[in-house]
Amino acid sequence: MELTISSSRMRFPENMKFLRIRRNMSQQELAGQLDLSRSKLNSYERGVQPPFQTLIYIADFFNVSIDAMIRYDLSKLSEYQLSQMEKGFDIDITGQKLRLLTISVDKEDNEHIEMVPAKAQAGYTTGYSDPEFILSLPRFNLPFLAKGKTYRCFQIKGESMLPIREGSWITASYVQNWQDIKDGKSYIIVTLDDGIVFKVVYNQLKENQKLLLVSTNPVFKPYELPIRQIVEVWEMESFIGFNES
Repeated sequence: MELTISSSRMRFPENMKFLRIRRNMSQQELAGQLDLSRSKLNSYERGVQPPFQTLIYIADFFNVSIDAMIRYDLSKLSEYQLSQMEKGFDIDITGQKLRLLTISVDKEDNEHIEMVPAKAQAGYTTGYSDPEFILSLPRFNLPFLAKGKTYRCFQIKGESMLPIREGSWITASYVQNWQDIKDGKSYIIVTLDDGIVFKVVYNQLKENQKLLLVSTNPVFKPYELPIRQIVEVWEMESFIGFNES
């Protein structure tokens, strides 16, 4: 299994300072609220790692998850996103929360490409992190694909992405950071409520924490997908289709 975690450095010191200043609080004022000495608080803002219980207490004070406090540069978020966090809606805008991406490998430790046929997609939306489920899927290798990526192959349903027809197989690469989603590119999106969808995507995460999903078939109207509905994102690399008989 591959553990997908952010490679960025710990962001806690600058995030605490940023959130303090955003509330127009001095170090002395915040230290009093947290029942800490000013010198102790100052050391945390300068990079000294606080005890875990203190970290929890500070994160709770700002109504931000520990994950967000230590992993993301909160100063890069929009005012809307920050206000949502303060209201208790702490949403991962990158998709990089600590989670397992389950894969299978061959004897040489090369990753397989798991195939997710249409009949297995309902199971995939709940079993995507279950090693037994992933190992039950058919798998293959494509030597011409670029190295350094994780791939999966999904069979699409419906006629919303013509000329790619229902039953075609989309080989896609795993998108670890959702902020890297490129406008106008085609993606497989694994969702909580709508299953697995294949759409042209426009990235609105920074503006309103949503993706705009567009079909190439004009019969199907575009719609917005809230970030809280997203489980996985895979960027289309190639497809195999079949001519109708």
